[in-house]
Amino acid sequence: MIEAELGRCVASWVPGATGVGGAEKLSGGASQETWSFDILHPDGNIGAILRRAPPGYGASPSRAAGLDAEATLMQLAHAAGLPSPEVMGVLQPQDQLGIGFVMRRIAGETIARKILRDAQFAGARPLLARRLGEVAAGIHGLDAAKLPELRTMSATKEIADLEREYRGFNWPRPVFELALRWLRERDPGQSDEVTLVHGDFRHGNLIIGPDGLRAVLDWELAHLGDPMEDLGWICVNSWRFGEIDKPVGGFGSREELFAGYEAAGRKVDPDRVMFWEVMGTLRWGVMCCGMMQRFRAGPDHSMERAMIGRRSSETEIDLLRLLAPRA
Repeated sequence: MIEAELGRCVASWVPGATGVGGAEKLSGGASQETWSFDILHPDGNIGAILRRAPPGYGASPSRAAGLDAEATLMQLAHAAGLPSPEVMGVLQPQDQLGIGFVMRRIAGETIARKILRDAQFAGARPLLARRLGEVAAGIHGLDAAKLPELRTMSATKEIADLEREYRGFNWPRPVFELALRWLRERDPGQSDEVTLVHGDFRHGNLIIGPDGLRAVLDWELAHLGDPMEDLGWICVNSWRFGEIDKPVGGFGSREELFAGYEAAGRKVDPDRVMFWEVMGTLRWGVMCCGMMQRFRAGPDHSMERAMIGRRSSETEIDLLRLLAPRA
């Protein structure tokens, strides 16, 4: 049924399109779905992706920018020459598909272990850290006047939000207490420059090919804030997948990341990046604890939640490594 509805939509976006085929649901939770499909065209089929909240599920989680905002951000990024998929169309009420958008499908890999180990990516790996710095600089330089309405985050608010969530678990963890104290004592306050922040700039949200970075995905946590947050998040040890001597995603150094960022005309504050790396490590630890709590509470006792939940202990080790020289 969704193919017929999609066919009506794409006919107005892609001149000459005759319909769609091969629709396959890639993921689907309680409120959002992702579909892959082909737009059928006499000149050659076009691979596409639908991201949507089905009818009746329009509300976004409190931290999410919302699908309409995501589409706008991706359009701005694509227009600025950044590696972001082309948004082909935004759903309208008459489409009867809910809230969302259709973007061009981009070939490549998002699974970190393949990117870090498979021979086909060997030539790309040494170039990725610098390239990510360049792309992060481009994201942070997008014209603020053109951005959709987004929440504004500061270090102070993020600390408070994390602490409130952590306390709500009623699951004391001494290393998390140490990290919270470290963050409060070193809170840099609001950044002198507030920019667009991608919010989830890491493995899984990057499409990589043998030629390098092809696209940045999943702008759902985008917000306004300290641009150093994105640089700290990509350095969190959880995204290195065992390559701990290469802080940027397991494939590069902070120096390479910073060099790319500054070559693109922006300034790095290494102390603020380290602050956000600690914050990001704690944030992931708290998120893992949340998964474990949901596993315990049920009714969906999924093995995936349990496996992610147990990774909270890994973040404790990461935090001790980060904080020991600076406590």
